[in-house]
Amino acid sequence: MDTQAILEKQRKYLWPSHLTYYRQPLPFARGEGMHLYDVEGKEYLDFFAGILTVSVGHCHPKVTEALTRQVQTLVHTSTLYPHESHVNLAEKLAEITPGRLQKSYVLNSGTEANEAAVMLAKAATGAQEIIALRHGYSGRSALAMTLTGQSGWRIGGTHVVGIKHAMSPYCYRCSLKLTYPECGVACAEDIEELVKTTTSGRVAAFLAEPIQGVGGFVTPPPEYFEIAVGIVRRYGGLFICDEVQTGFGRTGKYWFGIEHWGVEPDIMTMAKGIANGSPMAATIATPEVADKLQGLTISTFGGNPVSCTAALATIEVMEEEASPAHVEEVGTHLRQGLEALQEKYPLIGDVRGMGLMQGVEMVRDRKTKEPATKEVAHLFEATRERGLIIGKGGLYGNALRVAPPLIATKDDVDQALEILDHAFAEVQEAV
Repeated sequence: MDTQAILEKQRKYLWPSHLTYYRQPLPFARGEGMHLYDVEGKEYLDFFAGILTVSVGHCHPKVTEALTRQVQTLVHTSTLYPHESHVNLAEKLAEITPGRLQKSYVLNSGTEANEAAVMLAKAATGAQEIIALRHGYSGRSALAMTLTGQSGWRIGGTHVVGIKHAMSPYCYRCSLKLTYPECGVACAEDIEELVKTTTSGRVAAFLAEPIQGVGGFVTPPPEYFEIAVGIVRRYGGLFICDEVQTGFGRTGKYWFGIEHWGVEPDIMTMAKGIANGSPMAATIATPEVADKLQGLTISTFGGNPVSCTAALATIEVMEEEASPAHVEEVGTHLRQGLEALQEKYPLIGDVRGMGLMQGVEMVRDRKTKEPATKEVAHLFEATRERGLIIGKGGLYGNALRVAPPLIATKDDVDQALEILDHAFAEVQEAV
């Protein structure tokens, strides 16, 4: 089927999507390693990894082989019936997650994982109010959209009672118009004021991403989480760490993003990169928190044997080929290249992130920080034409998300940087 036939059926049979990166949607036919191929056979270097999901490259042979074996053996059970890959995955998650996290509930998506985390926090504490962050993103359910701190993702005026939003640690666009480090991390300190003035004074949890993904890879300063989590715990709340995008070595050096800040979560959620593209998510908690959950809990597709097998195979490949140490090394090379582009092109206002999760915020003027949304659109057409896939995000849609599969090499990075260089030159010339 060619591009036009696919797009015609998309318009006729699928719900409309107002989020598109290109003037015309880009249908893919196959993927292999670091590359995607469209239906006409054109090759693209993938530096977005299916929204940070294809951790070890497209159709990795070891993951594909494990999936094939499992499909021929057992495809479905539900969480009613434990099976080998389900319990082995839970054991592996307990091994690689930080602190005392131990007991998992295996689900299908980041949305479900965050829903489960909030449910567990409320059950464990007896409190009902949750603190989330502005610019954050938590998923597509009514609760998850209420937790989300961006109006564009809160479809239909979604509102679940008891969600409060603290200021984002978005240093480049500080809500308080302060400058780090002289600010004293005032955005974190303000959480106490938020609790005292907008809640009952007793909160169930603070839910936050170590690096805000859809928010444009907003990266907090080193002191942020120690201050923020400390305040919430003084008011009886738990810390839910949303590692849907940052998990599984994505930020380099450690298995999970929050480890860069040295704070141990009470509950952690994960999805995306856990199974290299198979539908999979998990919510893990400390034993004392997990054991507080009473009542019936079941997920029809949770703990799916095929997805659990894919996750175990993916983690094994990460350990062999794409370890956190590898990600740190290649991510440092990527960061240096992006900062060199920043020196070259005034359109780049900020470069931020960790490991292979690097954000580039584009502005029309570095003093006013006016979002360069039209220029971003131009850049995406230029990178598409040159065969590079990247992502974007941020409240204004002006932040590039550069996040390749974790198997990326320095040569892959150099190729992507060369394409970005030519694309930025084209856009800068047109300004």
